[in-house]
Amino acid sequence: MVTSMRAAVLALAGLVVAVAPTLAPVASATAGPTPSCSAADVGVDYRPRDAAMSHRYGVLRVENTSDRACSVHGYGGLSYVGGGDGTQVGAAADREPGRVPTVVLQPGERATSRVSETVAGVYPQRRCRPTHVDGFRVYLPGETRSLFVRHATTGCDNASVHLLSHRSLR
Repeated sequence: MVTSMRAAVLALAGLVVAVAPTLAPVASATAGPTPSCSAADVGVDYRPRDAAMSHRYGVLRVENTSDRACSVHGYGGLSYVGGGDGTQVGAAADREPGRVPTVVLQPGERATSRVSETVAGVYPQRRCRPTHVDGFRVYLPGETRSLFVRHATTGCDNASVHLLSHRSLR
């Protein structure tokens, strides 16, 4: 009985050795996560849309100008800048509540964020302290390097007056 058991074990071991070279390893179907877009990967512009009741609305567009896919998730930062030197004018944009998707941008694709601007003239001059604005300073989510988008308007040089709000990138 011991001899037949050894023979069976040896036969099974031989079968495993014979079959093993024909088994191909299974490749993983999952690629790594798409890297986040950096300021170097994108171009940004602003498109005015419409206006109503002392508000102007537009869309900030972030386009992947790199040769690889990258992703954005969240709000990033948005503020007015002026003085010809990028000095922030007033408060940074408030974040409008809503869904916050992760957007994968292939080369040439865009994500957008709706921007709402309150007209500075609705505030008393003494409180607002009207100031010329050269444009927007834009930060991608998680980035510390900003991008400039030309958008001449009038802002309030008072950080307690909130003129801007925006949605997450979509």
